[in-house]
Amino acid sequence: MLAAVTEDLRAALRNDPAARSALQVILFYPGFHAMILHRIANRLHGWGLFLPSQFFSWFSRLITGVEIHPGAEIAPGVFIDHGMGVVIGETTRIERGVTLYPGVVLGGVGRQRGKRHPDVGEGALIGAGAKVLGPVEVGAHSRVGAGAVVLESIPRGCTAVGVPAQVVRGGECEGRDALSAQLAGGGNGR
Repeated sequence: MLAAVTEDLRAALRNDPAARSALQVILFYPGFHAMILHRIANRLHGWGLFLPSQFFSWFSRLITGVEIHPGAEIAPGVFIDHGMGVVIGETTRIERGVTLYPGVVLGGVGRQRGKRHPDVGEGALIGAGAKVLGPVEVGAHSRVGAGAVVLESIPRGCTAVGVPAQVVRGGECEGRDALSAQLAGGGNGR
């Protein structure tokens, strides 16, 4: 667990230009605190100690404003910037190098059992207030714009914005030149 926490610390220092020192992150970054408490809660959850794991999750939300279900799988090196209002559901999987901004929800839709929350690929960035709902995938190195509502998977290396989110550009995306066409045409690209 120490190696994961160290990587989380490095992610904060790497991704936040306002972070001046490791000590500053350790003392004052709620997203970093939420990750430490989640790692404890997740370990307890994995051991079948559901009530204690839920306590750590609740305590984390109380002091950081970040709610992460103890069952969520989060790789080391994830950065939650500021943190307030971030919600991460039980069956969510987040890979290394992901950045989440305030108000991001990685949530489910419906009451079905089994996989019901998103997977977020390595190096993805999800903007402030974005909602990614259901068992969808945000591909590696993709970006989700602030306030977007993602209801369908986003391919690797793409940028998606809007309500509902639409892919506007990216390396492997169909329609990757949609934003350029829209800007060049001076209209909505239709």
